[in-house]
Amino acid sequence: MNDRHFDTLATRFAEKIYGGAKGAIRLAVLQADLAEALPARPLRVLDIGAGLGHMALWLAEQGHQVTLAEPAEPMLDGARARFAEAGRAARFIQSPWQTLGEHCDQPFDLVVCHALLEWLAEPKAILPVLQRLTVADGWLSLAFYNRDALVYRNLIKGHFRKLRSNQLAGEKQSLTPQRPVDPRELRAQLEPSWRVEQESGVRVFHDYMPKPFQDKAALPDLLEMELAHRRHPTFAGLGRYLHWICRPR
Repeated sequence: MNDRHFDTLATRFAEKIYGGAKGAIRLAVLQADLAEALPARPLRVLDIGAGLGHMALWLAEQGHQVTLAEPAEPMLDGARARFAEAGRAARFIQSPWQTLGEHCDQPFDLVVCHALLEWLAEPKAILPVLQRLTVADGWLSLAFYNRDALVYRNLIKGHFRKLRSNQLAGEKQSLTPQRPVDPRELRAQLEPSWRVEQESGVRVFHDYMPKPFQDKAALPDLLEMELAHRRHPTFAGLGRYLHWICRPR
């Protein structure tokens, strides 16, 4: 299995991920978490797997100096267009995570790694790279597709055969991630080098709502409730994604 890039799926990715409430909730939670955790001063930021630049642009608008790294040229072109339209400057690097060291001559205050681990052939292999790219007193914003949420979703849909066979990876050319992340395994892998200081669930209830209820729910209400419950001790672990803000040990 190889890392998954989105060279031919940029438009579909944009529509599926950011075309509705799912993307709005995701951005709202990530932005609220970062606004709470980061200091009120400009930071040097690296967004790895930056995609179409939604989070990177928000960070630039907060006054940070942003570098976007993305291996898929169509995605990076979309990010460039987004920044140009907003009148914001950034550095754009077309590179997979494996070769980022060739482009970055010093570590960053904040490294953003959102929705990337689950598309990698060997997710834990990137962790030493993230450590090298982050300054000793910096921050790592790590958001990943939660295997627990996928298991729960299949349980309530009655997909017991799928669970027994442990076939949870997305199909080829699907936008369902190829390697959902077990949060306990990831926590153990992070433990030697990182401490997790802040945790939130992303879409802790929206994706479990019956479709008719999703369709009639107003977006402001969804955002309010998702933000209010993103750290609830029962609901947070059910988030379709989990967002951890980590500091180097």
